Amino acid sequence: MAKQYQPVDRVKLAVVGIGMGRCFISALKDHPNAEVTTICDINQERAKRVAKEFGVKSIYSDYKEMLAKADINAVAVSTPNYLHAPIAIAAFEAGKHVLCEKPQATNAKEGQAMVDAGKKAHKIFMMGFNNRFRSDTQLLKTYIENGDLGDIYYAKTGWVRRSGIPGLGGWFTTKAMSGGGPLIDLGVHVLDLTLWLMGNPRPVSVMGSSYAKFGPKMAKEHGGTYDVEDLAAGFIRLENGATVILEASWAQFVERERIYVELCGTDGGANLEPLKLFTTKNGAQVDITPQFRPVSGHDMETKHFVQCLLTGQEPLATGEHGLHIQKILDAIYESTETGKGVGIVW
Repeated sequence: MAKQYQPVDRVKLAVVGIGMGRCFISALKDHPNAEVTTICDINQERAKRVAKEFGVKSIYSDYKEMLAKADINAVAVSTPNYLHAPIAIAAFEAGKHVLCEKPQATNAKEGQAMVDAGKKAHKIFMMGFNNRFRSDTQLLKTYIENGDLGDIYYAKTGWVRRSGIPGLGGWFTTKAMSGGGPLIDLGVHVLDLTLWLMGNPRPVSVMGSSYAKFGPKMAKEHGGTYDVEDLAAGFIRLENGATVILEASWAQFVERERIYVELCGTDGGANLEPLKLFTTKNGAQVDITPQFRPVSGHDMETKHFVQCLLTGQEPLATGEHGLHIQKILDAIYESTETGKGVGIVW
């Protein structure tokens, strides 16, 4: 049974970190029952520019001061990964609802503390898994829930780049601040999307490997820290017996950047990017290419968060779902270090 929360009359949102956080601000600029009332960012010049652009009057550089003084009832966290847990937990303790950008945290211990804080405060904790809210993924989810694929027992998913290391030498490539490399940056997106399409079964065991063949050399030439992987792969078993194979990379000799999800079920299969379904009809093999109107996943996830606050309903992407992903990421990194499979305890 879905949880219920005390609804609010109007959403007054604070956005902490206005790099990716700009998406949250833009999504609510014309919303009748919600507004971004506050921006918090250590770069005050950038904060002032964005505040002026969107008519936001309240600006802070310290999230603790913001939580103590600002007239808000919800917080969107869009900072470097290592700040997700402390900001979200502080927001819950201040009685605010939280929308947190992916990944949930830098490790599952932090993620668990976030989930626990949300439960203790009885406030909504939504993960920013924006790919769940795209029109193609929503349509595919409808096909799956209607039984068109049958029992999904096997999936392959990945986000691989030929060349695309973000912020070389900065927080993205510093493990203490990011938690990892492309696995926690890109893999988290496609892994969550795949598990959600499969019905969010819990992971039970993982075998993984990761490699750093290019990043360290580039950092040595250009300066800065690079102590994360540039490619990672995982083999994931789920509690219902299904299997997921995952790969993620920032740098890899492949033809081109590729984002994909491939699902195999007992009655049909499906691919994303682009959306296609594969089945049989009247004894013949049939490929289906559904037509849909593209919508922004970022816009729709932000509006969904607002709707949850206004109605008190549980969000589509919960903090617990974020913890599922975080446990898998941790297990892949652990498996890389030990060379052994890792069981996931719940």
